Amino acid sequence: QFAVLPAVMEETELCFQQLFNTSCMRPRRPHFEIMLTYILLSFISLLTVILNLLVIISVSHFRQLHSPTNLLLLSLAVADFCVGLLLFFQIVLIDGCWFLGDIMCTLYQYLAYVITSASIGTMVIISVDRYLAICYPLHYSTKITQQRVKIVVCLCWICSVIFQSLILMDNLEQPGRYNSCIGECVFVINYIAGLVDVTFSFIVPFTVIVVLYLRVFVVAVSQARAMRSQLAVTHQRSVTVTAKKSELKAAWTLGIVVVVFLICMCPYYCVALTGQDSLPSASSLTFVLCLAYFNSCLNPIIYVFFYPWFRKSIKVIVTLQILQPDSCQATVL
Repeated sequence: QFAVLPAVMEETELCFQQLFNTSCMRPRRPHFEIMLTYILLSFISLLTVILNLLVIISVSHFRQLHSPTNLLLLSLAVADFCVGLLLFFQIVLIDGCWFLGDIMCTLYQYLAYVITSASIGTMVIISVDRYLAICYPLHYSTKITQQRVKIVVCLCWICSVIFQSLILMDNLEQPGRYNSCIGECVFVINYIAGLVDVTFSFIVPFTVIVVLYLRVFVVAVSQARAMRSQLAVTHQRSVTVTAKKSELKAAWTLGIVVVVFLICMCPYYCVALTGQDSLPSASSLTFVLCLAYFNSCLNPIIYVFFYPWFRKSIKVIVTLQILQPDSCQATVL
């Protein structure tokens, strides 16, 4: 019996070799799979940080972009920028070992929940903003001011902090309480808290976004048809083309917002609702998490990249014209 023990210790891959009795074991995974995951996560993280940093610099620097709607885009970009940074910590967990301690594990997981919640909340506020702008254009400019938007954004972040603090209370009170061995980073949420989280972080936001964008789509199509009917006599051909473009653009925007949000976030919250035991392997859990993180990479593309002012801002930033005096007064609209 004693002769077999050294061989077992040599073959067993531990997170901490000096702690044989209490250390977690590394899962045996192909080297190619590990390297591919490293490359994929690093690319997503870097792309998320760069895209959202460009949005942050653009909206913050150019005075012409200081508007209520762009303040919401700025809040979304800040949240998604932080998600990109947090993704680096997910890279640490690729080989199944956490070397940064229980407190850092708790802090990382907590910030990930708060920032993701704030990001989703900001998406909902943006959909409300677009709904008011298109459906109530006469009252929008007087009712929606920069000061009110700043208050709403602050409330969104504060509510995210409070909500996730309540959901993760057990984990915050005693960091590492659910770790079964040293080198593990585990957050456990009971079924009731998980159900509440899924409801208010996925089901309700998704429903609000779908309903509001459907309403926006209907109004946009109605306005386009009204313009086409009114001006059909003098500008029949040009207005018809414009109306068709407007309808297609509204439909395409709606499709992007709904489908991408659903594809990226639905698998994660399905796992949160059914439990991690429903997944066949740790690799599947990593994929689900990365897919949710990838939504933060797509947000600036969905909401900003198709705006002409963003392309102009990128050109000014990349060519370092932003360093010139009075560059904040540049015309980008």
